[in-house]
Amino acid sequence: MSTGCACCLGSRASFAPMPELPEVEAVARSLRPLVRGQRIARCCVLHPIAVRPQRPATLRRAVEGQRIEDVERRGKYLLLRLPHGCVVVHFRLDGQLVWFDSDTISGHVDVAFELERGTLAFVDRRHIGRVQWLARPEENSGIVALGVDAFSQEFTCQHFQAVLAKARRPLKLLLMDQTRIAGLGNIYSSEALWHARLRPQRRANRLPPAEARRLHKAIVNVLRRALECCLRPAPDFRDPNWWFAGLEKILRAYDREGKACWRCGDRIRRFVQGGRSSYYCPGCQQ
Repeated sequence: MSTGCACCLGSRASFAPMPELPEVEAVARSLRPLVRGQRIARCCVLHPIAVRPQRPATLRRAVEGQRIEDVERRGKYLLLRLPHGCVVVHFRLDGQLVWFDSDTISGHVDVAFELERGTLAFVDRRHIGRVQWLARPEENSGIVALGVDAFSQEFTCQHFQAVLAKARRPLKLLLMDQTRIAGLGNIYSSEALWHARLRPQRRANRLPPAEARRLHKAIVNVLRRALECCLRPAPDFRDPNWWFAGLEKILRAYDREGKACWRCGDRIRRFVQGGRSSYYCPGCQQ
């Protein structure tokens, strides 16, 4: 595997959402036809921090010579299924995948998988995301702890109400808890609460059934709409500057501090909740 210039890849657009369920699902669907069936000829770890606590040699020995059987998603995790084990990718805040049509790579690359018809590279300038090989996905403590996936058939209104009934925490913090509902993050939990007309500070176990049903419907609809945006256009892994375009156009609360509410005209407010920014409209979210 050869490398081109050492310059960094270009910066993203001004609005660059952290990957949540819709983004990772879009990556999985778009990547699947590109890499499925291809053999990993060589694995190159350019920045060992990206595979910690695993050793680069462990990753290389485990994946080289294996074929990628499928691409899956578990919550916010991306899985490359192999005949023996799997590669688990966690994008965290800023990780992304880039595709090179040859074995020549350029720009900032942390881990590169040289396949038969190109090279798949993991990029994370902040070095927060991780790429690891596991014999089973369940060897990852984060995957084991995942709650019901928000895109799964098990995420019914009845199940959601049971989750709410057991939680005394504020709604926003509960929605972001991956051990309760897998896939939701800061962006789409804020959006779901806006659509459901509920304040993020509300206690989860005090939500009446009608409001719980409204919030469940909002979560499902917000995630589906976001996935549509993430797939139109689909990720272009060959463009080193690719990211999900147009998502900011569907947002009604997140990152809109001081702007007029689309529903009532009041000003969107921001406050810190659990160390993260929460956005809501004081006029129509009760």
